Amino acid sequence: MINYFESFKLTWRALLCIGAFTYWASEGYSQSSAAYPQGIIERINPKLDAIVKKGTKVEVIADGFTWVEGPVWVESQQMLLVSDVFKNQIYKWTANKGKELYLEPSGYTQAKPRAGELGSNGLALNPKGQLLLCQHGDRRVALLNSAISDPQPTFKTLADAFNGKKFNSPNDLAVRSNGDIYFTDPPYGLEKGITDPAKEVPYQGVYKISEAGKITLLTDTITRPNGIAFFPDQKSLIIANSDPEKPHWYIYDLDNKGELVNGRMFYNGTQAFQKEQRTPDGLKIDKSGNVFAPGPGGVWIFDQSGAVLGRIKVNVLTSNCAFAHNDKTLFITADKHLLKVDLR
Repeated sequence: MINYFESFKLTWRALLCIGAFTYWASEGYSQSSAAYPQGIIERINPKLDAIVKKGTKVEVIADGFTWVEGPVWVESQQMLLVSDVFKNQIYKWTANKGKELYLEPSGYTQAKPRAGELGSNGLALNPKGQLLLCQHGDRRVALLNSAISDPQPTFKTLADAFNGKKFNSPNDLAVRSNGDIYFTDPPYGLEKGITDPAKEVPYQGVYKISEAGKITLLTDTITRPNGIAFFPDQKSLIIANSDPEKPHWYIYDLDNKGELVNGRMFYNGTQAFQKEQRTPDGLKIDKSGNVFAPGPGGVWIFDQSGAVLGRIKVNVLTSNCAFAHNDKTLFITADKHLLKVDLR
């Protein structure tokens, strides 16, 4: 989740909605349409035609969330799971029944009431098909300790601290084929954000949990690490930085220990952010190495070199995305809505 201009009295969400409306109103959208998702495919490079078919539509398949995030497709159940971060719930979507409550609580299990982004955020499956959760409220990466087909709100902590200090609020994660879990830890799940007195580490880290349970700090140099995803060969990965001062996507190689080396810019989003005030958030990479990355104006589509192929422009804020049906379907979490795009 993105927390803009933390010193302002207005919430980040209100500021972003104002910016989104201003842009889309200038493009000829009415106020009523700006409150409901409308999407178009912006084709910048002809290579996009092989990735997103011509004539495809952006379809709203569910709404009524507060802020929806962390989508993951579960092939065995033919369902999509998404986090409603402020409601502390996970919902599932199926083609037959649409949106249904799947799990509650999802990210905060303590008795003391609290506000803010307390639920789960990023969701993923491990190689055994078990559900992994980034839990903002409990400040940990956890495993759902029940069958994915019969969810119960019981969890096993995989990691909640490093060197004796609590994480900020694990946000998004990616799982390597050997079972290692890579996750980002910005401050958005803390009730007072980066100034929260409960914050125990002076940085925002990216970490690895090995299959054996060892926790490694991979980098503490990214100001607001958020989305994270591996390229198909798993020799490199991308990390999104949701900082309005540095709205970039970074790429890192992995060494023989699975640690990050050769960090560099994948795409500099400064100019785009100045036009459309939305920073990088979650992201996914398809089997061909194309990067789908929510950011300014919608979901950006890059090739492996960082060249922009196009965007799925959406007039509400997009947060994350997930593939299904062998990369033929893209689901997009967007503010209060869940969107679907048939790519091919």
